[in-house]
Amino acid sequence: MITDIYNWQNQAEQYFIQEKYSQAAKLYEEAIAIEPNTISYYCHLGLLLLLQGQEAEAQMTWMLPMTEADEEQLEIWTNELFQFLQIEAERREIREEYSIAWLIRQHMREVNPIDINNLLHILQLCLKLEKFEEIKDLHEWGIIEILNEPESLNINSELLIQVLEEILNTAPLHAINLNLVEACLPYFSDTYQCFCLILTTAMTIGHTLRQPLLAAELLKLHLQLEPENVEILRHLAVFYQDARHYSQGIETAKLCYSLSEGLADKIFALHLLLRGLMSAGGYWQEICETCEELEGIYQEFIKAQPISLEEARILRLLTPSFAIPHIKDTPANFRAIHNKVAEIFNTDIQTLAKSQGKKYDAQEKKLKTPSKKLKIGYISYALRNHSVGWLARWLFQHHDQDKFDIHTYFVNYQLVDDFLQDWYVQKAGNAHKLGMNGLKIAEQIYQDEIDILIDLDSITLDITSEVMALKPAPIQVTWLGWDASGIPAIDYYIADPYVLPDDAQNYYTEKIWRLPQTYIAVDGFEVGVPTLRREDLNIPGDAVVYLSAQRGYKRHPETTKWQMQIIKQVPNSYFLIKGLSEEEAIKRFFYQIAEEEGVDCSRLRFLPQVSLESVHRANLGIADIVLDTYPYNGATTTLETLWMGIPLVTRVGEQFAARNSYTMMINAGVTQGIAWTDEEYIEWGVCLGKDASLRQQISWQLRQSRHTAPLWNGKQFTLEMENAYEQMWQRYVEEK
Repeated sequence: MITDIYNWQNQAEQYFIQEKYSQAAKLYEEAIAIEPNTISYYCHLGLLLLLQGQEAEAQMTWMLPMTEADEEQLEIWTNELFQFLQIEAERREIREEYSIAWLIRQHMREVNPIDINNLLHILQLCLKLEKFEEIKDLHEWGIIEILNEPESLNINSELLIQVLEEILNTAPLHAINLNLVEACLPYFSDTYQCFCLILTTAMTIGHTLRQPLLAAELLKLHLQLEPENVEILRHLAVFYQDARHYSQGIETAKLCYSLSEGLADKIFALHLLLRGLMSAGGYWQEICETCEELEGIYQEFIKAQPISLEEARILRLLTPSFAIPHIKDTPANFRAIHNKVAEIFNTDIQTLAKSQGKKYDAQEKKLKTPSKKLKIGYISYALRNHSVGWLARWLFQHHDQDKFDIHTYFVNYQLVDDFLQDWYVQKAGNAHKLGMNGLKIAEQIYQDEIDILIDLDSITLDITSEVMALKPAPIQVTWLGWDASGIPAIDYYIADPYVLPDDAQNYYTEKIWRLPQTYIAVDGFEVGVPTLRREDLNIPGDAVVYLSAQRGYKRHPETTKWQMQIIKQVPNSYFLIKGLSEEEAIKRFFYQIAEEEGVDCSRLRFLPQVSLESVHRANLGIADIVLDTYPYNGATTTLETLWMGIPLVTRVGEQFAARNSYTMMINAGVTQGIAWTDEEYIEWGVCLGKDASLRQQISWQLRQSRHTAPLWNGKQFTLEMENAYEQMWQRYVEEK
């Protein structure tokens, strides 16, 4: 029985601290019986009941004094209760008792459903407790409506922005509410803070989580604050293009170019424009004009040196070169420009690193004793469901890990459902799952004391180029990803006797290391069940079917003219066209050339994409002949075609990209279909179309070659690569 007010309250507090809630509650029940008009007793008793899981009883206790209160008393009572619960919620948050804090704040929401700061705290607790479905259902709380009427609110803007940042950084995609982001925009006093938050989140969503359209929608919100923010527009163009909204991507890239002032910014804006035009396919005149403009600005940039650039602009210098070999086959001229830009890139990256106290003395590393393993490092963002991922795997499969210490550096590692990436992690030796910070990646490689670092990306990823320019390993090599990057810090470029002409060393800065037979080999491909049938495409069973399966940016009008001339000369022939592109643009492109060459457009078929690589390969079997692209050949598609035993017609050029199919056919033991002139390409196409027995002979040769040809011998290829590594190291030792 309560006799001393001070003593019983002190005792109740002690019970509360000791979490003896029932004993404390009993004391407050007795106090209410003695002093029924003391509001604070009801606050405490309700809280104690709530902490014991008696939510209904707690609600009834808090409501009890309200039943007979007038309007003024009711407001005083609810405010007191709200403040009381808020103090306890904050205490629980400090103690990281988030579940209890969340429960208390939910009851605060019952007391005052429009207190915005409490709602923000609930959102924050939902994130900590991973109650993402509640975040998704923001409309039920009315929080967005409240934010959109700021004049009547006392919003803690700092808390609001903190909660928004936590939502964008931790919530799954389905819980990210763009309406909430838009409602928060007026509360950013610092536009740059908003820019950093939205761009960082969009990069993660668009690239790491592969949701480019959602990333684009997020970036568009920031344009409400800064409609001409070029950095936002750059990324917006990329995300539109990645989402195959090519028209929007092209228009955004054009806007970027119109707003760009410096030469480096103009170079990258033209890259974005070419990326969109070429991916869409069919915009050939505009592509050629843009490419010519790019080369001109590159020349201006070279002449204007030295130009002081920050890291982001330096990183953007090399990738735009990717477009040019798709348009023309003039490697000596191309590399004269590209190598100079790569030299500037290399110098600027190293200068930047030194200014930040980073310097790698890999060339000064202590030489190994002959008995120690060579440390081989591979770096790539593409060891996943990607052309590089499909082609590099046999080297990883057959590597002698008793003889070599293998390290693999996964740039921008993504936790996604990708069986090929998972396979590489298992086969990678020491797998390093890394982000997109070039300096940190280079530091990791340097600390691992890698002897030979192999770049599988070339200029297709700026971060990999940055790492190679920093020279974290004494010997650096480019293989597979594209052509040679031209970066002076790279020592060797892997080729073979065929993929580069004899005089290629005259215009390469890297030492060309020619493997004895082939620069690539695979043990084969997984092949699924075909989903294409001739009758489904309204093609007669006795027709001759030609196929071209390449992305839109490899579609050159001159090559397409040759292909139409072949179709025209082969009776009862059809041409199947497959590859990522803008459907209407690529149709216009092919229909126009077909009409110019006198080919009925009804003989053309445009095939849809399929989700599985194995089904794509199976569907190649519908073709009698595959017609390669030029001046940029197929690579993975050529290997798949040859593996499926399908005759191929290719035009051999001078640059690496124009000789891929040539070296692959030679290393598969087949020469029929290799053309050295435009006329020969047409002749081979017509010959193979009209001569069924020749097609059968080539198909038989290709199937037999699986047992004998270098192209299908991944184990022998791996031995030759390993031998090359040992010879490179021996040269390095002798030079030192």
